[in-house]
Amino acid sequence: MKLPVLHRKLWRELWQMRGQALAILLVIVAGVGVCVMSVSTYDSLQQTRDRFYRDTRFAHLFANLTRAPEAVAEPVTRWPEVAVVETRITAPVSLTVPGFGDPVTGQLVSMPDSGQPQLNRLYIIEGQMPGDWQEDEVLISDAFAEAHRLHPGSTLTAVLNGRQRVLHVTGIAISPEFIYQIAPGAMMPDYRHFGVLWMPRKPLAKAFNLDGAFNSLVLSLQPRVSEAAVIQRLDLLLARWGGIGVISREDQLSNKFLTEEFEQLRTMAWLFPVIFLSVAAFLLNVVVTRMVSTQRPVIALLKAFGYSSRAVAVHYGQLILIITGLGILGGFALGAWLGQLMTGVYTDYYRFPELIYNLNTPWLLPVALLTLLATLAGTARAVLSAAAMPPAESMRPEPPERYRLTWLERIGLRRWLGAPERMILRHWSRRPARALLAVTGMALAVGIMMVGNFQQDAVQQMMFVQFHQTMRQDVEVVFTQTRPERALGSLRAMPGVLYAEGQRSVAVRLRHGHRSYRTALQGMPDQRRLQQVLDLDLRPLALPDDGLLLNEHLARKLGVKAGDSLRVEVLEGGRPVREVRVAALTQQYMGMGVYLRQAALNRLLREGPAISSALLAIDDRQADSIYRRLREMPGVAAVNLRHTLIESFNETMQRVLLTFTLINAVMGAVIAFGVVYNTVRMALAERSRELASLRVLGYTRQEAAYILLGELAALTLLALPLGVLFGVGLCQFMAGNLQTDLYRIPLVISAYNIAFSSAVVVVSAVASGVVAWRKIAELDMVGVLKSA
Repeated sequence: MKLPVLHRKLWRELWQMRGQALAILLVIVAGVGVCVMSVSTYDSLQQTRDRFYRDTRFAHLFANLTRAPEAVAEPVTRWPEVAVVETRITAPVSLTVPGFGDPVTGQLVSMPDSGQPQLNRLYIIEGQMPGDWQEDEVLISDAFAEAHRLHPGSTLTAVLNGRQRVLHVTGIAISPEFIYQIAPGAMMPDYRHFGVLWMPRKPLAKAFNLDGAFNSLVLSLQPRVSEAAVIQRLDLLLARWGGIGVISREDQLSNKFLTEEFEQLRTMAWLFPVIFLSVAAFLLNVVVTRMVSTQRPVIALLKAFGYSSRAVAVHYGQLILIITGLGILGGFALGAWLGQLMTGVYTDYYRFPELIYNLNTPWLLPVALLTLLATLAGTARAVLSAAAMPPAESMRPEPPERYRLTWLERIGLRRWLGAPERMILRHWSRRPARALLAVTGMALAVGIMMVGNFQQDAVQQMMFVQFHQTMRQDVEVVFTQTRPERALGSLRAMPGVLYAEGQRSVAVRLRHGHRSYRTALQGMPDQRRLQQVLDLDLRPLALPDDGLLLNEHLARKLGVKAGDSLRVEVLEGGRPVREVRVAALTQQYMGMGVYLRQAALNRLLREGPAISSALLAIDDRQADSIYRRLREMPGVAAVNLRHTLIESFNETMQRVLLTFTLINAVMGAVIAFGVVYNTVRMALAERSRELASLRVLGYTRQEAAYILLGELAALTLLALPLGVLFGVGLCQFMAGNLQTDLYRIPLVISAYNIAFSSAVVVVSAVASGVVAWRKIAELDMVGVLKSA
């Protein structure tokens, strides 16, 4: 079947401009691919999480207390707002894993002796539930099992309430309550040093003297009830039994951290695509408009042969639609592959039992339509104006421009410029808009590369501040309950402990007006060497005699500033409520720190000197013996090692955040090359007649190339500083939109980032210049002589 003339012309032109078309295609593929990857990853993870929560009946409210008889929970079952109530026992445990010398801590959670709990049901990956009345059988969390290569039939040595016992692993499980498994006092998950274990209720109650009692309560609510009212009522009920405040699912540790990271992913899911698609649309606007303008003679011939303006416009519209359509399809394919890859990384990290990757997102159609509209809107004016031009006028080449002295020449630079340099300046002066668009396109490319790379510098800054300026201890020991300050003496007396300082942490709710936030208030000693609080300029900050040091991010959430008063509601013990002044704001990239002098905290609580954790500096040569003695202490809830926190932080960032940004950096490099390459090719297409004329007049190939490539070099040099400014603005905008309670991304623009991003554009310009150099040798000088 013979194709129509215009269709044959269309495919021939696509082949002739295959280099430019491929560059445009790659830009669209990169922009659409990043958008599809981001949105599909976010949607898939949300669906995976929501389905897992639904299938495992994840509770709505959680309460921990000291001890209460079972009869206390019985009236709650009759509350009309409550659907299911379940009491249980939780307890910290010290573990010894065969072949692993570091201290390992865990959390024991009871389950009904008859099988699965009603709420927070367990997903058994391998093995089976512990047998009825078996006192030494447990399930373990899958991440902990994977970190130590444990399996059903493995054994662990545990210290339960001061008594050492051998526990037999019957199965490996996942719980919705511990998707994000984090030890007390830690900031990142560390699966080698912390695990969750589930044991039947009766043996666990017997081990901790809690027969007929409970110290943890979970419940689910009826649809459309007031959660806040139930929390307040349950708080009052459990206060006399040592309750430390009922928390909702929103504030539950694992879900909160998961939600915070999902929020960051959601931010990146719209931020990166907006940037990429905006640049892609800008590039298509510039390139396709200039491409159509160079085909004036071709359009004239078509109209001279009887083709209507509508047919000509449709023909060029088809050219644009083919490139755009192929780019969208390629972007969908790339985005689906990258999205599945990223979803797999997140799913493995969050320990979901199965992956639900969903590409049927409602965003795909809008992305495709937006890309099509951007390309058509950007080129419609050029196509329509060319199609409407009379054939006789289109057949005539554009009249030569009238060159005049530029303002740079008028101010005295003329004598310093040779003829080629003056030609470049005068070309800019007669078409300043095109020069500006070329500079803007390359500047956008530099900015995109900076956005793709800056998070690695930000992560390094976070690590330096957190683990070198703020946290200097080698070991943090978290106690199961508050201890007198003199308990530090036994730690200081251990061989190998060089220094020890204690801290006191209490659960509080901070209120300011209608805003509130639940966190931990940390009392710090006056003389401290192992942990510092930093001011907004990252300098050590002295603790005031009275008043809070408040994290800047939390201050913004509460709407307070230095000098304002906060209502502090203590959620432990006698639950005092005090108005406390905010003495100063602090800078902290991880967590939501609130600090007070230890003596001031004791006065607030009306208690004597006490500590809930201890920070140790140790001799590395005696670390193993120290770890062994800490494992044997019954009152230790967790032992957090500084070097493992650093490893965990690195692993977390590299597996999730940096993987995401690496993909975006690669896509940014593709867009950078597309911008520069098309800028050069369009300039060559526009000036080929001029350059050929110069060759006819006696200019050498090098001299003619200097005019074109010199213009490219000048445009690139102008674009680099503008691109750096644009990149700094984008990075600042991105850092401001990645602020969560889990961690904040600092704005760090390193010299390496600027140099690398600029180098990508420079290398793209050099590579494009090599192509232009080869094309100059192929200029049609005979054709120029004929038209003279």
